[in-house]
Amino acid sequence: MTRVLVVTAVEAERDAVARGIAGGRAGDEIAAPGIVLRRVTAPGPHRLTADTLAGGVGPAAAAAATATALTAGALAGTPYDLVVSAGIGGGFVGAVRGAPVGSLVVSDAIVVADLGAETPEGFLPVTDLGFGAVEHRPPEPLVRAVAGATGAARGTVLTVSTVTGSAARAAELASRHPGALAEAMEGFGVAEAAAAHAVPVLEIRAVSNPVGPRDRAAWRIKDALEALTRAFGTTTAWAVAPAPAPDQR
Repeated sequence: MTRVLVVTAVEAERDAVARGIAGGRAGDEIAAPGIVLRRVTAPGPHRLTADTLAGGVGPAAAAAATATALTAGALAGTPYDLVVSAGIGGGFVGAVRGAPVGSLVVSDAIVVADLGAETPEGFLPVTDLGFGAVEHRPPEPLVRAVAGATGAARGTVLTVSTVTGSAARAAELASRHPGALAEAMEGFGVAEAAAAHAVPVLEIRAVSNPVGPRDRAAWRIKDALEALTRAFGTTTAWAVAPAPAPDQR
Protein backbone atom coordinates (compact mmCIF):
# COMPACT_ATOMS: atom_id res chain seq x y z
CA MET A 1 0.00 0.00 0.00
CA THR A 2 1.23 3.48 -0.86
CA ARG A 3 0.67 6.13 1.80
CA VAL A 4 0.60 9.82 0.86
CA LEU A 5 0.33 12.85 3.13
CA VAL A 6 -1.26 15.87 1.41
CA VAL A 7 -0.92 19.16 3.28
CA THR A 8 -3.00 22.22 2.41
CA ALA A 9 -3.40 25.56 4.14
CA VAL A 10 -7.16 25.59 4.69
CA GLU A 11 -10.05 23.14 4.84
CA ALA A 12 -11.54 24.15 1.48
CA GLU A 13 -8.31 23.08 -0.23
CA ARG A 14 -8.10 19.90 1.86
CA ASP A 15 -11.66 18.94 0.94
CA ALA A 16 -11.03 19.63 -2.75
CA VAL A 17 -8.05 17.27 -2.67
CA ALA A 18 -9.93 14.58 -0.74
CA ARG A 19 -12.85 14.67 -3.19
CA GLY A 20 -10.48 14.13 -6.09
CA ILE A 21 -8.60 11.22 -4.56
CA ALA A 22 -11.66 9.42 -3.20
CA GLY A 23 -14.01 10.03 -6.11
CA GLY A 24 -16.24 12.40 -4.14
CA ARG A 25 -16.20 10.61 -0.81
CA ALA A 26 -15.44 12.65 2.29
CA GLY A 27 -13.20 10.15 4.07
CA ASP A 28 -12.70 9.48 7.77
CA GLU A 29 -11.32 11.82 10.39
CA ILE A 30 -8.21 10.54 12.15
CA ALA A 31 -7.00 12.37 15.25
CA ALA A 32 -3.32 12.72 16.10
CA PRO A 33 -1.71 14.92 18.75
CA GLY A 34 -2.33 18.51 17.71
CA ILE A 35 -3.80 17.74 14.27
CA VAL A 36 -6.80 16.13 12.58
CA LEU A 37 -6.28 14.17 9.36
CA ARG A 38 -8.93 13.24 6.84
CA ARG A 39 -8.11 9.79 5.44
CA VAL A 40 -9.27 8.82 1.97
CA THR A 41 -8.59 5.80 -0.23
CA ALA A 42 -8.42 5.92 -3.99
CA PRO A 43 -10.91 3.64 -5.74
CA GLY A 44 -9.64 0.69 -7.73
CA PRO A 45 -6.84 -1.81 -7.22
CA HIS A 46 -4.01 0.67 -6.53
CA ARG A 47 -4.19 0.46 -2.71
CA LEU A 48 -3.37 4.14 -2.31
CA THR A 49 -4.30 5.80 0.97
CA ALA A 50 -3.97 9.55 1.47
CA ASP A 51 -4.12 11.48 4.71
CA THR A 52 -5.17 15.04 3.95
CA LEU A 53 -4.37 17.80 6.42
CA ALA A 54 -5.30 21.48 6.63
CA GLY A 55 -2.08 22.57 8.32
CA GLY A 56 -2.56 26.34 8.46
CA VAL A 57 -1.43 29.38 6.51
CA GLY A 58 2.24 30.15 6.02
CA PRO A 59 5.47 28.16 6.04
CA ALA A 60 5.83 27.90 9.82
CA ALA A 61 2.35 26.46 10.40
CA ALA A 62 2.78 24.14 7.42
CA ALA A 63 6.14 22.85 8.66
CA ALA A 64 4.83 22.24 12.17
CA ALA A 65 1.72 20.40 11.01
CA THR A 66 3.64 18.32 8.47
CA ALA A 67 6.29 17.33 10.99
CA THR A 68 3.60 16.34 13.48
CA ALA A 69 1.85 14.10 10.95
CA LEU A 70 5.11 12.52 9.76
CA THR A 71 6.21 11.81 13.31
CA ALA A 72 2.83 10.31 14.22
CA GLY A 73 2.96 8.06 11.18
CA ALA A 74 6.49 6.90 11.92
CA LEU A 75 5.73 6.17 15.57
CA ALA A 76 2.64 4.18 14.58
CA GLY A 77 4.70 2.06 12.18
CA THR A 78 2.86 3.47 9.14
CA PRO A 79 5.29 5.97 7.61
CA TYR A 80 4.41 7.97 4.52
CA ASP A 81 5.89 7.30 1.09
CA LEU A 82 5.31 10.82 -0.25
CA VAL A 83 4.37 14.29 1.02
CA VAL A 84 2.49 16.72 -1.23
CA SER A 85 1.96 20.42 -0.57
CA ALA A 86 -1.22 21.37 -2.40
CA GLY A 87 -3.68 24.20 -2.79
CA ILE A 88 -4.43 27.30 -4.78
CA GLY A 89 -1.95 30.08 -5.46
CA GLY A 90 -0.92 32.96 -7.64
CA GLY A 91 0.44 32.49 -11.15
CA PHE A 92 3.13 34.49 -12.92
CA VAL A 93 0.94 35.14 -15.93
CA GLY A 94 3.32 37.56 -17.62
CA ALA A 95 6.26 35.17 -17.69
CA VAL A 96 7.47 33.57 -20.90
CA ARG A 97 6.34 30.24 -19.49
CA GLY A 98 3.43 31.77 -17.63
CA ALA A 99 0.74 30.06 -15.55
CA PRO A 100 -2.63 31.63 -16.37
CA VAL A 101 -5.56 31.69 -13.99
CA GLY A 102 -7.26 28.30 -13.92
CA SER A 103 -4.14 26.33 -14.84
CA LEU A 104 -2.18 23.79 -12.81
CA VAL A 105 1.48 23.95 -11.80
CA VAL A 106 3.65 21.12 -10.52
CA SER A 107 6.93 22.02 -8.84
CA ASP A 108 10.24 21.00 -10.27
CA ALA A 109 11.70 23.20 -7.51
CA ILE A 110 10.21 24.46 -4.24
CA VAL A 111 12.00 27.72 -3.38
CA VAL A 112 11.64 30.05 -0.41
CA ALA A 113 11.74 33.52 -1.94
CA ASP A 114 12.01 35.82 1.07
CA LEU A 115 14.26 34.01 3.57
CA GLY A 116 17.47 36.00 3.73
CA ALA A 117 18.61 39.59 4.07
CA GLU A 118 18.09 42.87 2.26
CA THR A 119 21.34 44.64 1.36
CA PRO A 120 22.17 47.82 -0.57
CA GLU A 121 23.04 45.55 -3.49
CA GLY A 122 19.76 43.66 -3.29
CA PHE A 123 18.35 40.53 -1.68
CA LEU A 124 20.66 37.82 -0.35
CA PRO A 125 19.21 34.33 0.22
CA VAL A 126 19.92 32.76 3.58
CA THR A 127 22.35 30.30 1.98
CA ASP A 128 24.57 33.24 0.97
CA LEU A 129 24.70 34.12 4.66
CA GLY A 130 25.96 30.63 5.47
CA PHE A 131 22.74 29.10 6.82
CA GLY A 132 20.06 26.60 5.93
CA ALA A 133 18.54 25.80 2.57
CA VAL A 134 16.41 27.74 0.10
CA GLU A 135 15.37 25.05 -2.37
CA HIS A 136 14.02 21.52 -2.47
CA ARG A 137 13.84 19.56 -5.72
CA PRO A 138 11.16 16.89 -6.06
CA PRO A 139 12.21 13.68 -7.83
CA GLU A 140 12.26 14.25 -11.59
CA PRO A 141 10.37 11.03 -12.52
CA LEU A 142 7.58 12.00 -10.14
CA VAL A 143 7.36 15.54 -11.54
CA ARG A 144 7.25 14.14 -15.06
CA ALA A 145 4.52 11.66 -14.15
CA VAL A 146 2.36 14.30 -12.47
CA ALA A 147 2.72 16.72 -15.36
CA GLY A 148 1.78 13.99 -17.82
CA ALA A 149 -1.23 12.80 -15.83
CA THR A 150 -2.66 16.22 -14.94
CA GLY A 151 -1.55 18.47 -17.80
CA ALA A 152 0.17 20.74 -15.27
CA ALA A 153 2.97 23.06 -16.28
CA ARG A 154 6.34 22.31 -14.72
CA GLY A 155 8.26 25.06 -12.96
CA THR A 156 9.43 26.62 -9.74
CA VAL A 157 6.82 27.29 -7.05
CA LEU A 158 7.90 30.10 -4.75
CA THR A 159 7.06 30.17 -1.05
CA VAL A 160 6.52 33.63 0.44
CA SER A 161 5.50 34.77 3.89
CA THR A 162 3.80 37.87 2.48
CA VAL A 163 1.63 37.49 -0.62
CA THR A 164 2.77 39.70 -3.49
CA GLY A 165 0.54 42.74 -3.92
CA SER A 166 2.29 44.99 -6.40
CA ALA A 167 3.58 44.85 -9.96
CA ALA A 168 7.03 45.93 -8.78
CA ARG A 169 7.29 43.04 -6.33
CA ALA A 170 6.03 40.56 -8.93
CA ALA A 171 8.63 41.79 -11.41
CA GLU A 172 11.39 41.57 -8.79
CA LEU A 173 10.49 37.97 -7.94
CA ALA A 174 10.27 36.99 -11.61
CA SER A 175 13.69 38.57 -12.22
CA ARG A 176 15.32 36.69 -9.34
CA HIS A 177 13.51 33.43 -10.16
CA PRO A 178 13.05 33.25 -13.95
CA GLY A 179 11.74 29.69 -13.70
CA ALA A 180 8.95 30.62 -11.29
CA LEU A 181 5.41 29.82 -12.40
CA ALA A 182 3.49 30.19 -9.14
CA GLU A 183 3.59 31.69 -5.67
CA ALA A 184 2.08 30.29 -2.47
CA MET A 185 2.78 30.34 1.26
CA GLU A 186 3.31 26.76 2.47
CA GLY A 187 5.39 24.64 0.11
CA PHE A 188 8.84 25.27 1.55
CA GLY A 189 7.63 24.62 5.10
CA VAL A 190 6.15 21.30 4.02
CA ALA A 191 9.34 20.46 2.14
CA GLU A 192 11.57 21.24 5.13
CA ALA A 193 9.59 18.82 7.32
CA ALA A 194 9.59 16.14 4.63
CA ALA A 195 13.35 16.47 4.17
CA ALA A 196 13.91 16.08 7.90
CA HIS A 197 12.10 12.73 7.66
CA ALA A 198 13.80 11.75 4.36
CA VAL A 199 10.43 11.55 2.57
CA PRO A 200 10.12 12.81 -1.02
CA VAL A 201 8.05 15.95 -1.51
CA LEU A 202 6.04 17.57 -4.28
CA GLU A 203 3.98 20.74 -4.67
CA ILE A 204 0.86 21.11 -6.81
CA ARG A 205 -0.90 24.46 -7.22
CA ALA A 206 -4.06 25.49 -9.04
CA VAL A 207 -3.80 29.13 -10.11
CA SER A 208 -6.60 31.30 -8.74
CA ASN A 209 -5.16 34.75 -9.46
CA PRO A 210 -2.21 36.47 -11.08
CA VAL A 211 0.80 37.40 -8.97
CA GLY A 212 0.79 41.19 -8.61
CA PRO A 213 -1.70 43.90 -7.67
CA ARG A 214 -4.53 42.47 -5.58
CA ASP A 215 -7.83 42.45 -7.46
CA ARG A 216 -10.21 40.27 -5.47
CA ALA A 217 -12.94 40.64 -8.08
CA ALA A 218 -10.75 38.86 -10.63
CA TRP A 219 -9.87 35.89 -8.42
CA ARG A 220 -11.30 32.54 -9.51
CA ILE A 221 -11.06 30.55 -6.29
CA LYS A 222 -13.95 28.21 -7.09
CA ASP A 223 -12.47 27.37 -10.49
CA ALA A 224 -9.06 26.77 -8.94
CA LEU A 225 -10.48 24.43 -6.29
CA GLU A 226 -12.29 22.48 -8.99
CA ALA A 227 -9.03 22.21 -10.94
CA LEU A 228 -7.35 20.92 -7.79
CA THR A 229 -10.02 18.24 -7.42
CA ARG A 230 -9.56 17.15 -11.04
CA ALA A 231 -5.79 17.00 -10.59
CA PHE A 232 -6.03 14.74 -7.57
CA GLY A 233 -8.54 12.58 -9.39
CA THR A 234 -5.53 11.36 -11.38
CA THR A 235 -3.50 10.56 -8.26
CA THR A 236 -3.31 6.83 -8.86
CA ALA A 237 -1.67 7.51 -12.22
CA TRP A 238 1.42 8.91 -10.56
CA ALA A 239 1.55 8.29 -6.81
CA VAL A 240 1.45 4.51 -6.59
CA ALA A 241 5.21 4.09 -6.89
CA PRO A 242 7.36 5.47 -4.04
CA ALA A 243 10.01 7.92 -5.22
CA PRO A 244 13.50 8.65 -3.91
CA ALA A 245 14.06 11.48 -1.44
CA PRO A 246 14.33 15.01 -2.87
CA ASP A 247 17.41 17.16 -3.25
CA GLN A 248 17.90 19.94 -0.70
CA ARG A 249 19.91 23.07 -1.53
